Amino acid sequence: MDLRTRISTELKQAMKDKDAERLSTLRLVNAAIKDKDIAARATGNEEGVPGEEVLAILGKMAKQRLESARAYEEGGRLDLAERERSEIAVIEEFLPRQLSKDETKAAVDAAVAETAASSIRDMGKVMGVLKGKYTGQMDFGTVGPMLKDLLSN
Repeated sequence: MDLRTRISTELKQAMKDKDAERLSTLRLVNAAIKDKDIAARATGNEEGVPGEEVLAILGKMAKQRLESARAYEEGGRLDLAERERSEIAVIEEFLPRQLSKDETKAAVDAAVAETAASSIRDMGKVMGVLKGKYTGQMDFGTVGPMLKDLLSN
């Protein structure tokens, strides 16, 4: 079952279960995907966005909510932070398992070897390989500095 179908099925189940919080989050996810589909159609892509891009959308949504939860906690709004964290839990159900720090390091080393990267100029090639293989499985915000350190030595 592809990701869109899973999300749609879970949305219908949340309606049946009258789970308002889960339903709200799944509707937000569905809306974000449809928004990207509409934008893709404007450029001539009638099928909508591919599965990898859906994963990227979900990853971005989870990251936004994590940042919001931190801001709410700093502001003393624990009720809002808790809501953001519950939305993260729903979104993460559809994301692949995140790679551990060691697995991420091994993937970066393998991508550097695969592309024969030797300098910071090759960083884009390596990131392209990593994004192609590990979209949704690693935080590219932490991979960038790791890769920069590796290639600058």
